[in-house]
Amino acid sequence: MKIKCLLVDDDPLSILILKKQLDHFEGFEIISICNNAVDAFNFIRKNTIDLVFVDIRMPIVNGIDFIKGLQTSPPFIIITSSCKDYAVEGFELGVLDYLVKPICIKRLVKSLHKVSRIFNISKNSSNISKDQIEPEDHIFIKVNKKMIKIYYDDILYIESLKDYVIIKTLYKDYVTHYNLAAITKLLPGHLFIRIHRSYTIAIDKVEAIEKNSIEINNNLLPMGRNYIKEAKDVIINGVTSIIV
Repeated sequence: MKIKCLLVDDDPLSILILKKQLDHFEGFEIISICNNAVDAFNFIRKNTIDLVFVDIRMPIVNGIDFIKGLQTSPPFIIITSSCKDYAVEGFELGVLDYLVKPICIKRLVKSLHKVSRIFNISKNSSNISKDQIEPEDHIFIKVNKKMIKIYYDDILYIESLKDYVIIKTLYKDYVTHYNLAAITKLLPGHLFIRIHRSYTIAIDKVEAIEKNSIEINNNLLPMGRNYIKEAKDVIINGVTSIIV
């Protein structure tokens, strides 16, 4: 069964690019394309849609208000925007992912893989056991007296500041009252690794390795002497196209 998609964007070029990208994935079918949120809302009311790709800045009704207007049994939502400013608000509204234009095909693949897993689970929930359900893909962190949901896939690295840490994500930095050892234990060991007394990194975000440092999102991070052997083994075995 294919996942039925609706594309919502007022930019014809963005639609064309996303359409060409989605054409490579057999499990996804584009049912319709709307250039504004009002037409999209009316289409969803009359048709069955599993997944909506929606831009933020559109005429008449913006993407955030469109998402808020989807109430009963809404489809999965992926925001596609050239602006990073609405990521937190989007995730608070329950969107599945937030893709920043121009959309990298590697990032799109991850997003569609996530959709496929959750879609299959939701469609077959009556036939699966609790142990088969996909594990949590996020962590809640207390920031300024609020519990903030942060998706593992969005974390770049975590930097220690004595009794505090800075969680660097694709969209925003979060400062929270943890020590690095404690927060590292809360993260999945197959996704994150400590590389220094001051740094824990997301393994799949490593772009390059050079001597005793690694590069993530154009930031060069040091690897500590006590961590370097294990860190290199894990990173190189789990990530392709690494520069050594």
